Amino acid sequence: MRLATWNVNSIRARVDRIVGFAVRESIDVLAMQEIKCKAEQFPYEAFHDAGYHVEAHGFSQWNGVAIASREPMADVAHAFPAMPGFDKGRFGPDIPPEARAIGATVGGVRVWSLYVPNGRALGDPHYDYKLEWLTALEEYTRASLAADPDLALALVGDFNIAPTDADNGDPAVVVGFSTHVSHPERAAFAALESAGLSDAVRPFVPTGFTYWDYKRLRFPRNEGMRIDFVLGSPAFTDAVAGASIHREERKGEAPSDHVPVVVDLDLAGDDDDDRPMIF
Repeated sequence: MRLATWNVNSIRARVDRIVGFAVRESIDVLAMQEIKCKAEQFPYEAFHDAGYHVEAHGFSQWNGVAIASREPMADVAHAFPAMPGFDKGRFGPDIPPEARAIGATVGGVRVWSLYVPNGRALGDPHYDYKLEWLTALEEYTRASLAADPDLALALVGDFNIAPTDADNGDPAVVVGFSTHVSHPERAAFAALESAGLSDAVRPFVPTGFTYWDYKRLRFPRNEGMRIDFVLGSPAFTDAVAGASIHREERKGEAPSDHVPVVVDLDLAGDDDDDRPMIF
């Protein structure tokens, strides 16, 4: 299985580019974030024509997540347990959740496409919401792996956290003054790892960023951040045979400000791919 995650920053603005990448790179499962459309507005036809099933979750022109898969998906969910919502500065599990999570089981892997809240600014209610959101995600992860230690679980997407200084090359993002690099955010990321997950990409790709701001020539200067991850349980990461960050997708016409992150899995029972080529 070849699994990719990509914050596409508007699926309708970039559908040809995204489908083209998925086909060209033989992606079996593509988790997308920030699709910026309602589920009924998603450009399903382009994906279906390329041989993909799609599950999408979105409410408006903000947020939104989706999963495209060559194989049918099962047990689709639009939130994990106790996932908080946010509305007008208020947040908590009693507020309807935003479209920031979609989970599905495909090929024996439980995949979650996640768009972690940005946080906006230190001290902002959205920052506290982000931390509560991550705490709920950690609790879900611990409970899932306690119930099934052999579960192949993958939490993938835009985590809006640079967990180490090496993951931050943006001079405008400063520890003590900025979100994404604060101690509580980094501690929340570490808590996910202590819950039983590990970074499936860094063992294969020791350097590199996944996001560059559109402003101030951040991409030509390579002043980016690594905030997009594939975090997996032991049963998942044990099957990872390779990984890549597709930096070239930040170039060209109308790119997203994020690039795809890809992992290759050698799952028990995988057969040779005899699907016809699609052009």
